[in-house]
Amino acid sequence: MAIDFEQARATMVEQQVRPWDVLDPRVLEALLHVRREDFVPARHRKLAFADIALPLEHGEVMMKPVLEGRALQSLDLGPSDVVLEIGTGSGFLTACLARLAREVVSLDIHADFVERTRARLAAESVANVRLETADAFAWEPGRTFDAIVVTGAVATDPERFGAWLAPGGRLFVVHGESPVMEALRITRRDDGLHRESLFETDLPHLRGAEPAPRFDF
Repeated sequence: MAIDFEQARATMVEQQVRPWDVLDPRVLEALLHVRREDFVPARHRKLAFADIALPLEHGEVMMKPVLEGRALQSLDLGPSDVVLEIGTGSGFLTACLARLAREVVSLDIHADFVERTRARLAAESVANVRLETADAFAWEPGRTFDAIVVTGAVATDPERFGAWLAPGGRLFVVHGESPVMEALRITRRDDGLHRESLFETDLPHLRGAEPAPRFDF
């Protein structure tokens, strides 16, 4: 039985994302416009709008739609903003960011994710994204950003990424250890970085940001 993807996308927004307090009309419009089914792995296309994290290669995952919506909303993006995405993954969030901001720089440690996203964005004529294959813990931007989104959890303080925020810049990151992690919005103000707890969630760790191993004796 064929799936009506347009209807499934609208249902995802109205029955999953909006009830999770995602009310920013620009964010909702982006989620309605970007064809999520084109960014999920082909074998999971029928699950593109399910309320689950979808597996990607290399043990990575595509975040649940509700988490993507909350992440986008927390950044409070304007059309002149420059955004850094750490963890390109499927490229879906990248495409949403590109619709909301002036420029997006997106990094991923996995070259195949970067090249696949490059092809998908080109097919959609998205021209305001710069993609790089890089390890975020070895990469230096040489600039600051109005907003940063980290698509994998970090076990330790995300101060490295906070240093890349411009004054007034916002960072969305999930911090802690499974099974209960904390989604944070970190804002750079005149007196430093301010942390705001948004909600509890659970997300696989960004490569290189896993908890230190514990040894039981």
